[in-house]
Amino acid sequence: MIPGSGQPNMQQLLQQAQKMQQDLANAQEELARTEVDGQAGGGLVRATVTGAGELRALKIDPKAVDPEAASVEETVETLADLVVAAVQAANENAQQLQQQKLGPLAQGLGGGGSGIPGLPF
Repeated sequence: MIPGSGQPNMQQLLQQAQKMQQDLANAQEELARTEVDGQAGGGLVRATVTGAGELRALKIDPKAVDPEAASVEETVETLADLVVAAVQAANENAQQLQQQKLGPLAQGLGGGGSGIPGLPF
């Protein structure tokens, strides 16, 4: 506040905004480096994504492909379903991580649940 005017100190507001912007950029960089996993079929299929949602790895246990269990078409369909479920689980974990890392910053920027354009909350 500028003494006697009741107005906020613009320099101080700019410094706070710059700090929050830097904190947000740092959190986004950390999310891009952090990996989280998701799995399906009791761990037969595992997907790894970054906290930003980029798919980094997909592991399929050979037990997930059992040619004696069903026809090839059914095996492929089941495997595809497991891959989709594992990637979805990994992305849900990434979204939770985003909320943990970015949620407090959004509240500091006035987001408080109303959302900030470009952020997933």
